[in-house]
Amino acid sequence: MSFTEEPKLTISNSNATEYCLIKVKDTWSRQIGHCEQGHGEGHRSDAKIYESSTGHCVTWTVVSPVVFTYRIVECENLLDANNDTLLFGHIADPEEVQALKRSTNLLRRFVVIDETVNDLYGAQVVQYFESWKVVYKILPLPTTEENKNMMLVTKILEEVHRFGIDRRSEPIIAIGGGVCLDIVGLAASLYRRRTPYIRVPTTLLSYIDASVGAKTGVNFCSCKNKLGSYTPPTAAFLDRSFLRTVPRRHISNGMAEMLKMALMKHKGLFELLEMEGRSLLDFAFQSSSVTEGRGYTDAASLATKVAIVTMLEELAPNLWEDDLDRLVDFGHLISPELEMTVLPELLHGEAVNIDMAFMLYVAQERGFLTEEEVKRIISCMKHLELPVWHQQCSLDLVQKSLSERLKHSGGKMRMPLPTGLGTAEIFNDTDSTTLCQAFKKWCEELGTGH
Repeated sequence: MSFTEEPKLTISNSNATEYCLIKVKDTWSRQIGHCEQGHGEGHRSDAKIYESSTGHCVTWTVVSPVVFTYRIVECENLLDANNDTLLFGHIADPEEVQALKRSTNLLRRFVVIDETVNDLYGAQVVQYFESWKVVYKILPLPTTEENKNMMLVTKILEEVHRFGIDRRSEPIIAIGGGVCLDIVGLAASLYRRRTPYIRVPTTLLSYIDASVGAKTGVNFCSCKNKLGSYTPPTAAFLDRSFLRTVPRRHISNGMAEMLKMALMKHKGLFELLEMEGRSLLDFAFQSSSVTEGRGYTDAASLATKVAIVTMLEELAPNLWEDDLDRLVDFGHLISPELEMTVLPELLHGEAVNIDMAFMLYVAQERGFLTEEEVKRIISCMKHLELPVWHQQCSLDLVQKSLSERLKHSGGKMRMPLPTGLGTAEIFNDTDSTTLCQAFKKWCEELGTGH
């Protein structure tokens, strides 16, 4: 999947001279005006340089498009020795893959794996690499929300430096949940300014969320993901068999992000979660129930596929978040503050679901959802064993969270709200009276004792 971030250019002087850049042999040189690809001798860059003079100053403006390509691969039995995806699945060119397989040079891989995942699958990872005669280093780490900090990033970087990797041909592999993927992604973005890495999610939340985007990060100064970068992996390999060993609560946790995409974009996914959600939870998304449609024969495959595709539809055009109006921020206005306040009581998806539940009442108060629709959604949330209210989510916390949102979102609230089942818009005009009335009704209907 290829993403291109178009450069935004503003030149104050309309008399600026435009130069394209041509490489002949090993030297780049400027040429005035538009240069067509293949015109004359040499290779043309997509970058441009503009030169202008104003008063006593000469200004050079550089415009350099960023193009990033990465792959998201759903496959089965990733750790089977007959499956070469983990080693070569990030490479799109079949000839390059065959050349690597024919090479006498040993493959080398540095792996960061969550400690719990290592207990479950570490032996299989070792057996896999040894069957392929790979030179490897496996680093188990306690990648929990409480430990999501720069100390773990530094630990990874120190071990990568000791092992030594080719920063272009030996991607770092992260195997674990969202915290693990985020930490390794940040470390990779820092090592030699950017080293390729591969994500292997082992939880439902990371499967449909953390693995498919570009964001990396760690918590800082008691703020969630305050430090980070936009550095997509070279590939993400998704294998639902890892979910067999995920605790029930963590399956439910991941379903919150799936429900988020259903409420924002896909009524069919919502109806599937209503009908099959409990079965998906019971069987940890291991293809136990049958639902026909979209070329998929079971509810587990269909639900994960729709969640990923709808997520990518929102992420791909805005990978670097130049546009702050993002539907995928639904459930993420209040939840970061709530999650960090009660850490480690709530999992990420649980905090997100509490946020979404409150926002349903805001949407109802504004006339976007009917009372029946709100009750139907809340019923689905409870059916998925997700919390819909928390005593620590006070009106003060709500107001503080929204104030921070306003501060860091260009002076706009940018509040995604459902406008029906599977449709949504972003609003900047929700007043405090509406919020207070929605909060009161939310507490009365879903608070302690309900």
